[in-house]
Amino acid sequence: MDDEDVANRKVSFRKCLEHLSGAGKAIGVLTSGGDAQGMNAAVRAVVRMGIYVGAKVYFIYEGYQGMVDGGRNIVEASWESVSSILQVGGTIIGSARCKAFRTREGRLRAAHNLVQRGITNLCVIGGDGSLTGANIFRKEWSGLLEELAQNGEMDKEQVQKHSYLNVVGMVGSIDNDFCGTDMTIGTDSALHRIIEVVDAIMTTAQSHQRTFVLEVMGRHCGYLALVSALACGADWVFLPESPPEEGWQENMCIKLSENRARKKRLNIIIVAEGAIDTQNKPITSEQIKELVVKQLGYDTRVTILGHVQRGGTPSAFDRILASRMGVEAVVALLQATPETPACVVSLSGNQAVRLPLVECVQMTQDVQRAMDERRFKDAVRLRGRSFESNLNTYKRLAIKLPDDQIVKSNCNVAIINVGAPAAGMNAAVRSAVRVGIADGHKMLAIYDGFEGFAKGQIKEIGWGDVGGWTGQGGSILGTKRTLPGKSLEDIAAQMRKHSINALLIVGGFETCDRIKQSASGTKRRVFIIETMGGYCGYLANMGGLAAGADAAYIFEEPFDIRDLQKATSRPCSASAYLHSGTWTRTTVMTTESNVEHLTEKMKTTIQRGLVLRNESCNENYTTDFIYQLYSEEGKGVFDCRKNVLGHMQQGGAPSPFDRNFGTKISARAMQWISTKLKEALGKGKRFMSDDSICVLGISKRNLLFQPVAQLRQETDFEHRIPKEQWWLKLRPLMKILAKYKVSYEVSDSDQLEPMHHRGHEEPAAI
Repeated sequence: MDDEDVANRKVSFRKCLEHLSGAGKAIGVLTSGGDAQGMNAAVRAVVRMGIYVGAKVYFIYEGYQGMVDGGRNIVEASWESVSSILQVGGTIIGSARCKAFRTREGRLRAAHNLVQRGITNLCVIGGDGSLTGANIFRKEWSGLLEELAQNGEMDKEQVQKHSYLNVVGMVGSIDNDFCGTDMTIGTDSALHRIIEVVDAIMTTAQSHQRTFVLEVMGRHCGYLALVSALACGADWVFLPESPPEEGWQENMCIKLSENRARKKRLNIIIVAEGAIDTQNKPITSEQIKELVVKQLGYDTRVTILGHVQRGGTPSAFDRILASRMGVEAVVALLQATPETPACVVSLSGNQAVRLPLVECVQMTQDVQRAMDERRFKDAVRLRGRSFESNLNTYKRLAIKLPDDQIVKSNCNVAIINVGAPAAGMNAAVRSAVRVGIADGHKMLAIYDGFEGFAKGQIKEIGWGDVGGWTGQGGSILGTKRTLPGKSLEDIAAQMRKHSINALLIVGGFETCDRIKQSASGTKRRVFIIETMGGYCGYLANMGGLAAGADAAYIFEEPFDIRDLQKATSRPCSASAYLHSGTWTRTTVMTTESNVEHLTEKMKTTIQRGLVLRNESCNENYTTDFIYQLYSEEGKGVFDCRKNVLGHMQQGGAPSPFDRNFGTKISARAMQWISTKLKEALGKGKRFMSDDSICVLGISKRNLLFQPVAQLRQETDFEHRIPKEQWWLKLRPLMKILAKYKVSYEVSDSDQLEPMHHRGHEEPAAI
């Protein structure tokens, strides 16, 4: 990048700030309805982004009730007031039901309280009811102000100055029951709570050969129950959107007894609290227990999770999601005009989008109407392609047809794990094996990676052999980082010997798990953490965003001693990011060094720091070097501690996300393989075309098969990373929330997208 380009970027940077200027504007943020983990991360992002662009931001305590009551319930927020809340569950500003806001008189009082503080921008974090109330308030706003003026509570100048109200919503709901977004804030954390309980229950159930009926939240939405069932390989699941067919009692008992006959020592049944039958009559966990005891005589226990699912620390996913949504919400408010309709900030694949609030609420209500009218297929369809895909995948993996009913393909499909072990690999293998068997293939397992492949460590693997694999960490098949290399001839010989028609490879250059680190609890101390990832800075960057880090050093953004120590105003390296479907370049401006930034921070009430370093970000600026530099430069101001996380990041049980992503992506891969094999059936065709060797992964918003030949052009093989990384566009977000001055474009589109917009590809949502 030459000097002229840098100068142009500086001009663009200034224009960006002017465009997003919040000077003279006031934003109110409130949480309403049921609480959800991650709400605090959203509140933090709204407050800090608002202050960053020059706006005043106000806490509205106790939701709409606080807005109606006014007084001390509406308080200006400061940068420090949202420190150390990223990792806290619930909502620090409270949430309450408010009957008064449902009346015009209540909304009149709320409008008066907001205008008194100059608030004409609302960020509402809640469910569909909360967002509907906000939209009604927005529509009535001008009429409410006129009425206040007529009553003598406001002059005409105030009415004119605050003539319209902008509203942006973020969905905070553990049920994931809002149409228009792939994931709502709190859902991933709730899944963590459920899976933790399921994993614990499975050990005691196996010991005593018990059946457990687990009831999870979801009065009107079965997402938690469905995804939990996928994640743990449950024997049966009850959902409000998809009631069991008539005669389900007998079918379920047959399924449970068949699993026991396969020497499975436990049964898990998951029930959504709103589960119903085809006549809309409730199906309760106690009913199911009584049925199992009466028909099968199994020792059966019921566990009702209740509000445990709402509690606890938010997951890394929810922290990142809420932070992205919060920043995007502020940008949407600043870009809004009097004609801009209320919108919802949503997640589609790995992209942030804005959708019309009214349409999203309408579709959400349409789902409930379909269930009330017993149009259950419509209810599943209206929930979205992701929900429908989850349900279809669960059915394929949970129920095995008798062997004489499966049409044989006469094809052998092998599956192998390569590269570093990663949580979710076993779930992917289980899914592939069962989908392959259902498609009529003979499934072969290859042990110990390419090395085992060359040595002939290949065995047939059956449906029951992969039972219970979803919750296991590491790789049961075994995996090594060795590449085929000199063993290609031996591998080819083994493929001929075992008549392998297709090969499914689970792995890659490096497979990364998510980390969560917090440096809270100690004053005047900076923690320096080294993460894994090879040359890929994803873990350091996203871990830093999830933990509220002050800095994250990565290979993709080169740095030198000036960035570490001396204050400069030079541009940092250019980072690539995707905008409106085109790769462009942006420059992140560094206006102060990390050490000086932390020194200034210690003078405030936030007296701690967190720095992450990717293990291969720089061969000279090692973790020890950075630790010593910070220790020396911070003498008398702060002390330092360092920690190298190492292989603990690859250990442990896989998260719900990894289990379900591994399950779904592997099932989709096997479907692709089956399609290719059918195309070649009877033609004697050899797969020599580029599209016969593909990599399946998320691209923007969809699961996409990309030929390896195409990926060669997009890959940095020396460092084993893509040439362009989508997540680099989120890098400035971490810096903004840590109070660095940087330029940042938040959304992939600053326009509202219609609800009916859906691509032809398969959705990437989990």
